[in-house]
Amino acid sequence: MINPTESWYTYILQCADGSLYTGIARDVIKRLAEHNQGKGARYTRSRRPCLLRFMERHAARSSAQKREAEIKKLSPEQKRALILGCPIQ
Repeated sequence: MINPTESWYTYILQCADGSLYTGIARDVIKRLAEHNQGKGARYTRSRRPCLLRFMERHAARSSAQKREAEIKKLSPEQKRALILGCPIQ
């Protein structure tokens, strides 16, 4: 069972230019706000606003990081299919 207070999340954002950004965080809503304030990743700073399109909960940081790496290897089309096939949990 996953404890929500110890959870990590893998997430995908859609940037204003249509590109997709993948990351991990404990608090995805807070992290999204940071991205949209220009305090997030360098990639998203010039591509605001960003919209949350996908997130998955993980029991540990390591599993969230592994999933992030898997998603980053996907093509943009595969990432969009993942977003469409898996609603935000």
